[in-house]
Amino acid sequence: MTDTSADLVILGGGSGGYAAAFRAAELGLSVTLIEKDKLGGTCLHRGCIPTKALLHAAEVADETREADAVGVKASFEGIDIAGVNKYKDGIVARLYKGLQGLAKAHKVNLVEGSGTFVGGTTVEVDGTRYTGKNVILATGSYSRTLPGLELGGRIIASEQALSLDYVPKKVVVLGGGVIGVEFASVWASFGVDVTIVEALPRLVPNEDEFASKQLERAFRRRKIAFKTGVRFTGAKQDDNGVAVSLESGETIEADLLLVAVGRGPNSAGHGYEEAGVKIERGFVITDERLRTNLPNVYAVGDIVPGLQLAHRGFQQGIFVAEEIAGQSPRVIDESGIPRVTYSHPEVASVGLTESQAKDKYGADVTTFTYDLGGNGKSQILKTSGGVKLVKAPDGPVVGVHMVGDRVGELIGEAQLIYSWEAFPEDVAPLIHAHPTQTEALGEAFLALAGKPLHVHS
Repeated sequence: MTDTSADLVILGGGSGGYAAAFRAAELGLSVTLIEKDKLGGTCLHRGCIPTKALLHAAEVADETREADAVGVKASFEGIDIAGVNKYKDGIVARLYKGLQGLAKAHKVNLVEGSGTFVGGTTVEVDGTRYTGKNVILATGSYSRTLPGLELGGRIIASEQALSLDYVPKKVVVLGGGVIGVEFASVWASFGVDVTIVEALPRLVPNEDEFASKQLERAFRRRKIAFKTGVRFTGAKQDDNGVAVSLESGETIEADLLLVAVGRGPNSAGHGYEEAGVKIERGFVITDERLRTNLPNVYAVGDIVPGLQLAHRGFQQGIFVAEEIAGQSPRVIDESGIPRVTYSHPEVASVGLTESQAKDKYGADVTTFTYDLGGNGKSQILKTSGGVKLVKAPDGPVVGVHMVGDRVGELIGEAQLIYSWEAFPEDVAPLIHAHPTQTEALGEAFLALAGKPLHVHS
């Protein structure tokens, strides 16, 4: 058994792990990065990137169907799923190649294999031990299912949904959160009959109620069926399809059942508990500086309780690298992490919902909602939706919630507003280019500052 040492050993090469590796290397630390699969993790290979490629293909399909409405003669002839997959896989391959090049440029020692944390600051891979002055655990997450619901055959998770070589006729999506509504949106654009089943009372239940209502209205227009507040009780499959049973007594027949009930922490089987790492419900517990209960052992990304978002893991990776290098970075504000659901229409938010703000500040929270009907660029794009601001009593704006096509691109400005604890009066004088969707943010802040312009009272 050989022993290799470095300043930092990282177990997991997803968004959190590789960000920590690259930043630590920039700060002059020697880094060993261990990954059993491909650098880039779920986000690049089985999550964010391929899903958004499918969503763009879906957008092109919709625009082709509706081309007549803008005076363009085009005909929609169907989905070439092999062509869609080639486009999707080509994007992933290019980004993967770039990431490998960056690892080489940063002189990161990339170790391929399944690692086991054996205690102290040591990770073992295939009989070789890698010891760091510090260790980061970054093993990500996996697609969860429900007790008694086994994945396989016609019952699939998002990973299988991304690699289908055909377009199904009818699909039931179990779960109305981000993953569920994104796949429902893609399939509806591809001409699939889709039904979403969500046990909670509304779609995207973690978002502000305004966003849920807007998305549900849009999905009704798109003829995407959804059943909220109803529990799934079972599924039976055969060669012809899958029958999904609900607590209401209803049974829905479909070609496929997509299980999109969230992601679980990938903490089992890596030696964490045996080495004494504190774990609750499968998650690795850390303090606000991402330190575990063991000295010089940190954790980042989806295995740490909180939002399971690639950009959260990425920022946490940078934070820990800087922490280890003695830079004392500012603690990450979890509420300030932007959230985007890339369905048609998109949902984007940062900060507190109205309900969360009232819990924190009391009933005197102020809100304002600006309808995209008054925004020129949104009308050009033929999208409806709105921007909702949530303001603390005598305080700054503490939440921004947006619904509409492409509003995910506005979340950067919204995050700056939230993070700088800006008052409406601070934002109202800023000039927003015309015609852009950013004007919707500008108009909302003008109104909240007491000088509404393109707003009907």
